[in-house]
Amino acid sequence: MQPLGCTLRHSSCSRSAPLIADLFRQRFRRKTRHGTYVMHFPDSGTEALDRLAEEIQPALVAVLSDINMPGMDGLELLDEIKQRRPDLPVMMVSAYGDDDRRRRASELGVLEFITKPVDFDQLKEQLRQLPAAAD
Repeated sequence: MQPLGCTLRHSSCSRSAPLIADLFRQRFRRKTRHGTYVMHFPDSGTEALDRLAEEIQPALVAVLSDINMPGMDGLELLDEIKQRRPDLPVMMVSAYGDDDRRRRASELGVLEFITKPVDFDQLKEQLRQLPAAAD
C-alpha cells in the first residue's frame, strides 16, 4: 500500500492550532510511524495552496481543512483547491454544522463535512475508502 499524504489545515491565529496538529499526530501516530500516512500542517490557506503547487511526495490524496480561519477561510480554500486540482478530495472540519456552510461546501465539491469533535475512527475509515488509498 502506498503512503497517504494528507494536508491538514488549521487556524494559525488560534491558540489551539498547535493542539490540533498534536491531536492529529497522536491519533494517527501508528499510521505515520509505519509510513501509511504522511501529514502536512500548513499555517495558512495561502501556504496550503503553495504546497499544492509543489510536487508533494508521497502523492497527496486528501486535504482536511477547518472551515473557520482568519484570512482565507476554509470555503475559499476549498474553492481554490477545486479550481487547481478538481480531483483532489477535500474534507471540511467545523465546530458548526449549519446548513448554509454545508450547502456551500457541497456546491464547491467537498467530499465530506466533518463536525467537531472529530470522530477519528470514522475519519480513518473515510481515508481508507479514498480511491488513492487502494493504489
